[in-house]
Amino acid sequence: MPKVGFISLGCPKNLVDSEVMMGILAGSGYELTPRADEAEVLVVNTCSFIAPAERESVETILEMAEYKKFGAARKLIVAGCLAERYREQILEQIPEVDAVVGTGEVEQILATIEGPPRHGAAREPAPPPAYLYHDMTPRLLATPRHAAYIKIAEGCDHPCAFCIIPQLRGRFRSRRFESVVREAENLGRAGVREVTLIGQDTTSYGEDLGLRDGLPVLLERLAQLPDLCWVRFLYCYPNRVTPRLLETIAEYPKLAKYMDMPLQHASRDMLARMKRGSSGEAFLKLLERIRGTIPGVMLRTSFIVGFPGETQADFEELCDFVRAAEFDWMGVFGYSDVDKAKSYALENKVDEETIAARRNRLMAIQQRISRRKLRARVGKRYPALLEGPSKESELVWEARLEGMAPEIDGKLYITDVEASADGQSPQAGDIVSVEITEAYAYDLVGRIVELLEALPCAALAFKGTEKQPRPAPNPLRQVATGAPLRIL
Repeated sequence: MPKVGFISLGCPKNLVDSEVMMGILAGSGYELTPRADEAEVLVVNTCSFIAPAERESVETILEMAEYKKFGAARKLIVAGCLAERYREQILEQIPEVDAVVGTGEVEQILATIEGPPRHGAAREPAPPPAYLYHDMTPRLLATPRHAAYIKIAEGCDHPCAFCIIPQLRGRFRSRRFESVVREAENLGRAGVREVTLIGQDTTSYGEDLGLRDGLPVLLERLAQLPDLCWVRFLYCYPNRVTPRLLETIAEYPKLAKYMDMPLQHASRDMLARMKRGSSGEAFLKLLERIRGTIPGVMLRTSFIVGFPGETQADFEELCDFVRAAEFDWMGVFGYSDVDKAKSYALENKVDEETIAARRNRLMAIQQRISRRKLRARVGKRYPALLEGPSKESELVWEARLEGMAPEIDGKLYITDVEASADGQSPQAGDIVSVEITEAYAYDLVGRIVELLEALPCAALAFKGTEKQPRPAPNPLRQVATGAPLRIL
């Protein structure tokens, strides 16, 4: 069987698609390699959400195309959002690409690899994406063995003017409730300590299935699984944050006291132009309700600056809002035109220099807030999940607090991993009690006080119990984690 190498770009939702494709191939006998120069088949799973992501995808395709000239590669497959958006153009303009796999064609990866090259061949337009994987779908995890994503829904029905996800991913559709639960159970039994639920809008989960309070009910069920320690979810839509959801997060210790809620702006006029609705005033009331219901919750959001028609007054209103809201984590995107998005046709575009200046200023405001909030944690103790040695130095380990989502938020650096109080050597995936010793703009430094890995995971209440045997590593997932082939 040929060796296959994967590069996965973009968001965790795209990573899950890559894991499913890898699982299908591994289950059919294909060998997966982390080395691009050894791969006989290369698959680039692309992102096309914003212009920089699109450029990165194109550059990566061209980079991998070189391996058809100087490496072992005989086939180059392009998958994901860029393939869904520009399938014919990719096949026509990049002759090294042999085939494309759209977002709704993930399960066809095997047939695509084994079939004849399709570049230059006329194709009928692909049907709207409708694919959803399930708990029985083969999947080879590319994340560390103690953490995994679970995609609980696909697509989106929101009309945001800047976004083409509904065109790329199709209408919103939820996975079956029991399928999600079974997948979480299987992951827990395999040694996963933390699962992160993802979807374009997780707060709409179950609405299309007729479920009332679908996400809170799902979280409540997952919080009772014995093998999991932390359960979190990403991408709240603000008008879907209900009292039941907040009360559920507050009630169950296993549910991470963390919410990622992209607000996009605070100006009422800008939110209306974005087809989002609401206002900064309403958002502040929502944040007050969240913090009042979930003590200690950490909040993340993201904003777009330079959206067509954004005036200096709109931007100043956003700056004032960020100062008042005091988010723990925040990302800022400079607006970029995307053809087929509703905003593409809007007038009063903001120039790139102004967009960059506004982004830098907003991030500077947030940096001061973040530094102050993190400094307040110095001298206090928190449970943390050990991730393993840092990429910068094996002498320093990385960890995350409950309020730090994998890959997107700050990190906790541990400098004394070998010196545990009870003589045991912590390992990646362990839950430890950490005392914070230093704080920076986005990251923390701490020391291990106690090893807590044996908790019944539920409460993380700093009470030791007998150490449980470690689950055996999954040999398949190890092949997806090496350099130079990137699984991002």
